[in-house]
Amino acid sequence: MILRLHTRPEIGRLVEDLPGKVTLPGDPVFEQNRRVLFDPDGCVPAALVRGASPADISRVIGFARQHGFDLAIRGGGHSSAGHGTVDGGIVIDLRDLDDVAVDEPTSTVWVGGGATVRAVLKALEPHGLVVGFGDSGDVGVGGIVSGGGIGYLSRLHGATIDSVLAAEVVLADGRFVMAGPDSEPDLFWAIRGGGGNFGVITRIQFQARPLPAFTGGMLVLPGTAETIAAFVAAAQTAPEALSAIAMVMPAPPAPFIPEAYKDKLVLFAMMAFAGPDDAAAAALAPFRALGPVFDAVKPGPLLSLYDGPGGEPPGMPETRTFFVDRISKDAARTIVGFLTESDSAMRMVQIRVLGGAVNRVPSGDTAYAHRDAQIMMFLANFYSDPADRSKRSKWVDDLMSALRQEHEGAYVNFLGDEGPARTRSAYPGPTWDRLRRIKRQYDPENVFRRNQNIPPASA
Repeated sequence: MILRLHTRPEIGRLVEDLPGKVTLPGDPVFEQNRRVLFDPDGCVPAALVRGASPADISRVIGFARQHGFDLAIRGGGHSSAGHGTVDGGIVIDLRDLDDVAVDEPTSTVWVGGGATVRAVLKALEPHGLVVGFGDSGDVGVGGIVSGGGIGYLSRLHGATIDSVLAAEVVLADGRFVMAGPDSEPDLFWAIRGGGGNFGVITRIQFQARPLPAFTGGMLVLPGTAETIAAFVAAAQTAPEALSAIAMVMPAPPAPFIPEAYKDKLVLFAMMAFAGPDDAAAAALAPFRALGPVFDAVKPGPLLSLYDGPGGEPPGMPETRTFFVDRISKDAARTIVGFLTESDSAMRMVQIRVLGGAVNRVPSGDTAYAHRDAQIMMFLANFYSDPADRSKRSKWVDDLMSALRQEHEGAYVNFLGDEGPARTRSAYPGPTWDRLRRIKRQYDPENVFRRNQNIPPASA
């Protein structure tokens, strides 16, 4: 691969200012360190900086502003739009901000903004504590917090942001502040769902919760319309201690998939129940009654749900995210039809049933404001040849249009490179207006714009 080198003499000053923390094109580890999960533009940064403190990050921000470099903030690198990198700009890599400090008497934990979900859960496990995150162990904690956080414990404990007590943030002017209910309250409200628009989150304090017993794992069901609709109905009426993330997709050639189901549609469901074994068995019974072709759901640690290998994605995804209130049999037939007719090597419809604690938080309490939403949908259709991108984009657009109901919102953490209108759809009117005012207060020059961008309000 031939790198497009972006050589500017000013970068030498950054190397001198932060010795040992700056990696440039041509360095043997540059190619490895610049990688993110998805990079649709093939970005080659001018420099990668592994900041180990708020002071380091403040210096980089000041340097970038002085010399006109675009900035990208890399946590876990999972942005489907590739926002964790930037062509010709400077990437602030947070992976060295990975400390996790548990305070058992108060059941709280301070977490570095670059720590991964898996690292936090592993540190909490010996204490019998947990924080609810998403469904990937490799995601950076700062990234998931900035968008909301919907995962295996959301119905019981709410979104990830509902457990945040405080956060240390480095601002566009280089200051670092502590944001909480009584200190920088507007900033505290905005960073819980407003994306990476307001600063770099370097530390977060969470209220952890006890997890005395857990049952979870994969349940694979036939991917028929009847099974899909019945599964969603069961998930919506299940106890709040049960959450499920379902993916309808063609069965891969995995050893646990019966030969009769190879290449046919299946419903992969990751099941999670926080509670005693007997209560788990009762809660899981309606799902097992649907006739699984593979059942690996069993008592064990929550961490077991995050142990699967991430692997390389099968190309670049065209994705869409939106909310619905129900999945009827007709809607399930539409899902089956679209998945069956697509010829891409990988396509998927993911369904996350919400409700419970997520819905009990008033919509104005955090920048993630879709508190009345019942089901989160995520569509993905992958391509390897850029010439196929428009075809895959049309597929996700058409399927979204066919499934849309009354709710017009979107989940910001699952948005791809879809344009300002889709970013706007992540925030209802009053939320958007307030976020723009806060953006003007904390980042009036839009320094942090490599994200699902919220422009500052006019003065």
